[in-house]
Amino acid sequence: MLTKEELKQYQRQLILPELGLDGQEKLKAASILMIGAGGLGCPVLQYLVAAGVGNIGIVDHDVVELTNLHRQILYAAADVGKPKALTAREKLTQLNPLVKITAYQERLTAANAQKLISSHDLIIDGSDNFPTRYLVNDTCVYANKPLVFGSIYKFEGQVSVFNHQQGPNYRDLFEEPAAEGEVPNCNEVGVIGMLPGIIGTLMANEAIKVICGFGETLSGRLLTMNTLDCSVNIFNIATQKQNSSMPLTAENNPDDREKHEISINRLKNWQAATPAEVFLVDVREDYEFEEFNIGGINISLYHLHEHLSTFPADQKLVFICQTGQRSKMAVNMVKPFFKGEIFTVKNGIDGYAL
Repeated sequence: MLTKEELKQYQRQLILPELGLDGQEKLKAASILMIGAGGLGCPVLQYLVAAGVGNIGIVDHDVVELTNLHRQILYAAADVGKPKALTAREKLTQLNPLVKITAYQERLTAANAQKLISSHDLIIDGSDNFPTRYLVNDTCVYANKPLVFGSIYKFEGQVSVFNHQQGPNYRDLFEEPAAEGEVPNCNEVGVIGMLPGIIGTLMANEAIKVICGFGETLSGRLLTMNTLDCSVNIFNIATQKQNSSMPLTAENNPDDREKHEISINRLKNWQAATPAEVFLVDVREDYEFEEFNIGGINISLYHLHEHLSTFPADQKLVFICQTGQRSKMAVNMVKPFFKGEIFTVKNGIDGYAL
């Protein structure tokens, strides 16, 4: 039941017929856990608190750093050195004191993940590392909790909804974690400050749709955005059969990753022995391809769906990128629609000199 104060405060969204009084009461009754109070977590938290989500938990063990401030706009220069979870709770309470906010000033680990995740209705992952992403995903699968996912890299972002109404989970998109050091983070390659604001806002929008039950969520689909040219694409995600009776791990996850992944040396041997049988596609951006490439054609990952009909089924279709991550994603996107052999090059261009 909404109070008079709540009816007044949320009036501008209450008058939306898709949301209405019923949707606002669902928001008030909802309990959300935000993993990470950094670049993605800040806009997600700000908009969900403003929207009137009743209970929000924030998990973050880190402190505010000066280099965070260009993108984590919930914080100010005076907050440098303060714990993010506690500082975020303080700021968000000022934004909307009607929302109950709990700060967990700790790292999400295998020891606490199940307890934290199982006690909330919806989980939002704004983490910046692969071990945490897989831990969050696998725990959500085990606890049967919907997961709103977002990630950012330089000028590019991704958003999806996993484990919602029997939809795919994160492992259906990326079957296994990247090797340590294989994919650099924002500290190493940088990120444009506005990107997490854009992606985080989209994540908050997906969370509200899941809670209130209106619109079409990104369950089973991956939205990608490149802010260099403002291109937005949506890819379908094929669901693999998973055993959800136990938490998934790299050891018990039944996938066929090995038959799709080849080494750079194996690719070189194929190109030397039977070059006509290899169709190499570099899925990096054009400026990366122009700087250095090992041949093949260049089709950005974010425009791959436009060229599905051009891939020859009688040749070995090989995807390559800088580190091997985007090419793995390309394989997962294309293989439901491609009848021939399809491969990704382990370690990508970075492995060329190994």
